[in-house]
Amino acid sequence: MDLKLKPSFFFSSFILIFLLNSFDSGSASTPKCISTERQALLTFKQSLTDLSGRLSSWSGQDCCNWTGVLCDARTGHVVNIDLRNPSQAVNSDEYKRGCLRGKIHQSLTRLKFLSYLDLSSNDFNGLVIPEFIGHIVTLRYLNLSSSSFSGEVPASLGSLSKLEFLDLYAESFSDSGPFALRASDLKWLPSSLTYLNMGYVNLSGAGETWLQDFIRLTKLKELHLFNCEIKNLPLSLPSSANLKLLEVLDLSENSLSSPIPNWLFDLTSLRKLFLRWDFLQGSIPSGFKNLKLLETLDLSNNLGLTGEVPSVLGELPQLKYLDLSANELNGQVNGFLDASSKTKYNSLVFLDLSSNKIAGTLPESLGALRNLQILDLSSNSFTGSIPSSIGNMLSLKKLDLSFNAMNGNIPETLGKLAELVDLDLMANTWEGVLLKSHFANLRSLKSLRLTTEPNRSLVFKVPSTWVPPFRLELINIENCQIGPKFPMWLQVQTKLNSVTLRNTGIADTIPHSWFSGIASNVTYLILADNRIKGTLPQNLAFPNLNTIDLSSNSFQGPFPLWKTKATELRLYENNFSGPLPLNINVLMPRMEKLYLFHNSFTGSIPSSLCEVSGLQILSLRNNRFSGSFPNCWHRSFMLYGIDVSENSLSGEIPASLGALPSLSVLLLNQNALRGEIPDTLQNCSGLTNIDLGGNKLTGKVPSWLSKLSSLFMLRLQSNSLDGQIPDGLCRAPNLHILDLSGNKVSGPVPKCISNLTAIARGTTNFEVFQNLVFVVTRARKYQETVNSINLSGNNLSGEIPAEILDLSYLRILNLSRNSMAGRIPGGISKLGRLETLDLSRNRLSGAIPESLAAISSLQKLNLSYNKLEGRIPMLLKFEDPSVYIGNELLCGKPLPKKCPQDVNRRML
Repeated sequence: MDLKLKPSFFFSSFILIFLLNSFDSGSASTPKCISTERQALLTFKQSLTDLSGRLSSWSGQDCCNWTGVLCDARTGHVVNIDLRNPSQAVNSDEYKRGCLRGKIHQSLTRLKFLSYLDLSSNDFNGLVIPEFIGHIVTLRYLNLSSSSFSGEVPASLGSLSKLEFLDLYAESFSDSGPFALRASDLKWLPSSLTYLNMGYVNLSGAGETWLQDFIRLTKLKELHLFNCEIKNLPLSLPSSANLKLLEVLDLSENSLSSPIPNWLFDLTSLRKLFLRWDFLQGSIPSGFKNLKLLETLDLSNNLGLTGEVPSVLGELPQLKYLDLSANELNGQVNGFLDASSKTKYNSLVFLDLSSNKIAGTLPESLGALRNLQILDLSSNSFTGSIPSSIGNMLSLKKLDLSFNAMNGNIPETLGKLAELVDLDLMANTWEGVLLKSHFANLRSLKSLRLTTEPNRSLVFKVPSTWVPPFRLELINIENCQIGPKFPMWLQVQTKLNSVTLRNTGIADTIPHSWFSGIASNVTYLILADNRIKGTLPQNLAFPNLNTIDLSSNSFQGPFPLWKTKATELRLYENNFSGPLPLNINVLMPRMEKLYLFHNSFTGSIPSSLCEVSGLQILSLRNNRFSGSFPNCWHRSFMLYGIDVSENSLSGEIPASLGALPSLSVLLLNQNALRGEIPDTLQNCSGLTNIDLGGNKLTGKVPSWLSKLSSLFMLRLQSNSLDGQIPDGLCRAPNLHILDLSGNKVSGPVPKCISNLTAIARGTTNFEVFQNLVFVVTRARKYQETVNSINLSGNNLSGEIPAEILDLSYLRILNLSRNSMAGRIPGGISKLGRLETLDLSRNRLSGAIPESLAAISSLQKLNLSYNKLEGRIPMLLKFEDPSVYIGNELLCGKPLPKKCPQDVNRRML
């Protein structure tokens, strides 16, 4: 269990030793078990359920030798029962087996000399704490923590006038569900207590004066009220001096929502103060200077503490642990660090100021924290360079400056930190050069994270044959220049479990031996955005690998026959070739996302992919796959994205795609698929994006498309579809992209087109739909065509329906290369967001509406090759004659033909 959550561990150990030593062990005689007490223990045992047999020794005559039982060496009376769970690995099978269950029998009250009772970390399945425990008046130590008790804490515990240690910490780890322990009245608390832990006990019913009940406990040294649903914290407390002995106070994870109260600074014996996740507000008071003995201060995750880190905290001579993370602290840290540097024998070991709004540069005084082991300044707004004094912090084990705005250099003195284990400098804008001296003495380094922006220059100038003193377990370097060689200092890192080398300029081959060296441990292997060439080793086993990303390189050769449980494989944008393995389902049975696009893979798509039950994304775009697309999709319940566009697939669209309940993105465009669009696709009610363009499909545009209420994009362009546009298509409420161009569709544009509500009202958050496409394709392929209708290159006839003017969010309208007749609607200015309008190569007549000039967003216009007539509106901003060419009766600029009235005016 986390000692920060339950800091009683060391104190309880002290109490135990104290109690054991309090008995007279000088007698040479062995204690004899008293028969009445033996019978009481056996009765107690019979009420318990002991799955692991922990109490198997509880037999025979001498109970003083039973596990967990201790007798007084002089009198033979049972004085100590310790039945805490021997396993502290909560939620493990060993822990669950070790839990005692059942009831607690009243026979314990017959143990008249019992002073120590520990039943912690068991599972009493919501049992109410028995009232009779308050009748064991000899108890000095009582621990019932984490044992799944519930209900009201019995006030009878107040009868335990000798009780010094009481632990009721109520976090439950029971499989039967959480159990709630509460205390509505605290006046029963024994005044003899020196240690009290009521963490997770609901004190919300204790009223506004809850704190007054604790002030009575004048002997108290430790008070733990972690997550007790306390809603108020008094700002003043006249009797706070009563707690002058208090050394540890934990009020964390309550909803105090108040400033830090000044009465805390009267508790001058405090050594540890925990106030995290309390939603405290305001600045950190200077009154902390009174707490000269303070060793631990945790004000983290309050989210609302403001102001600078006060310099008085740097003046506390005993302070070892300071956590102010996840607040709204701002300003600079110079005052605090300068004060710390002047404190004689500065003892600070842990400093976490992460996730605040602290700015400025780091001062050289930072290096005076010579005992510091953990320094976390991540997620702030620090700028500049790391001070060279960092080399003085020889005890440092973790340095985290990630997610800042540091835009300077990394000093060579960093290389002096021989104890450094974890170095995290990612998500900054570093520049400069890293030499061998930066790393020369980092013999303990296990984790290295270093990233900068692509437009910055951070270059590794390390001898290519240099062998470092460290063996990393994690490396994450991005946008830094390591290459072009794959250097020796990387080649010797064979203990890696996580590798990210993204955009590092490596243009070398990587030895097969390096891959095989890391194969047994590595979980993440990311070498993306380099120029790495050569082949990958075949027939390797990666038992722990989760993610493989070798994308955007120059790898070549066959698909790697790696046996792995990885869930994501990215090999896209390389030069891989040859077929995919027929047993890919055996090699990669847990694959969820398979990205192989932009390679030169050939052959058929193996039907064994249908057997990968967890497959979610299949992205094979722009390869050389041929043959039919597999027709076996009956088990792929998770598959939501398919992109096999730009291949040479033939045959029909498989009907079994309709068995994919999660299918959302279906991109089969630019192949040679034939036949009709299968009706089974209407079963895929979650389809959002369909692109079947550039194939040889025939038949009609399906009327069932209206059933796809989430349909965002429908692209069926460049096929041989015929018939009329079905009215049902108008009932697709989220349709933003409609492209039926280049088919044989005939008849009028349906008047119901105004019912395309997504384009009419802009009601859909199209970012959600575009992101779905991006996840599948890794490219923003369709964002420029959002809110578009393209019906060009068909056999459409009739007039442009006036209803189309209701599509007020329409950006692109292309009705070109049809047989449309009649006039351009005069109210076309209602399309106030229109950017592209192409009505070319139709039979439109009449004048160009003056209102067309009112569409300020219009960027592209084509009205050529129609039967338009009259003057081109002077306010139209398009001066390219090709916009209007092919209309014999049009006149005026930019056409060379002058209008008759202009000729007559000149003659006059």
